[in-house]
Amino acid sequence: MLQIQKNISLKPYNTFGIDVKAAFFAEIFSEADLKTLFESDLTKTQSILIIGGGSNVLFTKNYDGLVIKMSIMGIESFVDSDIVKVRAGAGVVWNDFVNYCVEHNLAGVENLSLIPGTVGASPVQNIGAYGVELATIFESCTAFEIKTGEIKTFAYADCHFGYRESIFKGELKGKYIITSVTFNLKTESKINTSYGVIEAELQKRGIENPGIADVSAAVSHIRVSKLPDPSTIGNAGSFFKNPVIEKYEFADIVAKYPDLVHYPTTDDKIKLAAGWLIEQCGWKGKIHGQTGTWKNQALVLVNHGNASGKEIYNFSEQIIDSVKSTFGVTLEREVNIL
Repeated sequence: MLQIQKNISLKPYNTFGIDVKAAFFAEIFSEADLKTLFESDLTKTQSILIIGGGSNVLFTKNYDGLVIKMSIMGIESFVDSDIVKVRAGAGVVWNDFVNYCVEHNLAGVENLSLIPGTVGASPVQNIGAYGVELATIFESCTAFEIKTGEIKTFAYADCHFGYRESIFKGELKGKYIITSVTFNLKTESKINTSYGVIEAELQKRGIENPGIADVSAAVSHIRVSKLPDPSTIGNAGSFFKNPVIEKYEFADIVAKYPDLVHYPTTDDKIKLAAGWLIEQCGWKGKIHGQTGTWKNQALVLVNHGNASGKEIYNFSEQIIDSVKSTFGVTLEREVNIL
């Protein structure tokens, strides 16, 4: 039965571990729960925030409205020609979904191992890592329309995917709540080790003909070695997006900094490694009060104990200003600021 709680601490529901409160809080276990909730007067009078794993948000103050935590579970798969379609509930932990696919020999998602968060958030952000983006395996998603209470299906073309972008972050922001996502995966694996660190890790392990389980294990090891565990130190993974710039801008910067870490993109632009830029400005491992950057990855901001959201936000401002003044590149936050 749907329960609405009042004045609830959000500390357990965000991976930064920021201790702020929500005026109202509801946990959703089914589409029926959503319909019931949005038939209530509460949703007509309160601002609304949707969260999954709370791994892509920084709270800078109490939330004076209704926080809705999506906990719709379940994973099912069915064969369609040479494709296996896998549908997962919005509340499924992302890495549990990845593990399910690897265990069932379903290829396509292994490079996305250990990304924090839940399945429902994955198309909103168009999550990606190590040469793979969610958009490359996305089939469709179902979403609850807040205005009408109807469930709508969004196909790939409807989602307008871009680099860490989708229609759900743009014109449909705040209008739909994703309830499930369906992915197109394959039983015949086509391994993607285009990122050199994966290849290097596989070589270290003496694996010459890797399978998807090998790639998943290698990616997991790389992430653990670079990124802090939110259960032991508060963080939201990569805090900044890798900036994408025009080729003429890149030519100017690389002339001054020949070691500039960069990657080509599909739209003939250049993606820079934000972590490298931040590290070159001297921020890697920096501690400032109760916040700082992670010792092994400058792209990650951490809560060393009792940092407030504002303290972390202000620290990120200093990093943005530093990178801008040094390289002429403006970093964008990947984390949502509230």
